[in-house]
Amino acid sequence: MTGLRQIRADYDRDTIVVYQAYPPAIADAALAAGRFTAPFSFTRMTWLKPSLRWLAHRSNWARKPGQERVLAVRVTRDGWTHALSRAVLTAPDRAVHASAAAWAESFDRAEVHVQWDPERTLRGAALNHYSIQVGVGRSLIRAYAEEWVTGLTDITPTVRRIADLVHAGQHARAQRLLPPERPYPLDPAIARRINADG
Repeated sequence: MTGLRQIRADYDRDTIVVYQAYPPAIADAALAAGRFTAPFSFTRMTWLKPSLRWLAHRSNWARKPGQERVLAVRVTRDGWTHALSRAVLTAPDRAVHASAAAWAESFDRAEVHVQWDPERTLRGAALNHYSIQVGVGRSLIRAYAEEWVTGLTDITPTVRRIADLVHAGQHARAQRLLPPERPYPLDPAIARRINADG
């Protein structure tokens, strides 16, 4: 394992997969339209998570109220890079910001927020490296939903199957159902901006 703060994701030459959990009404409408549409909110920040384990932990394996459906959202790498290039960390970091006041000024006008949280095992235990969450703000949500998204897949059955296998003690089988997340390359300037290990 290299890097405490390293983006790990399922990606190809042009796209990256992020995960989001929604109530059925939002998921069903998005899947039917092939894109995010009402009742998806275009007026509040939406959080993108490239780690399926972290998203599954957060949504209690698609069983938390309001997060019963997990979507794999394929977005353009150009869109992902655009978001990260405008991101500000959700807390001041001396490696990035000259002062708490400088961070606060940047944070207040940020179009995108970035937060690092401990990655999780399949059982939910915190690991000693971090997973990224990227909060896309209102000024970029339409670009995200209408330009960056190239595909939506309902992976709720897989997420619940993994949870069932873990509960049954079949960790190897559960592990095989996870996507092939690997270190994602970052431009050094963006890595410094979000305090990531490039």
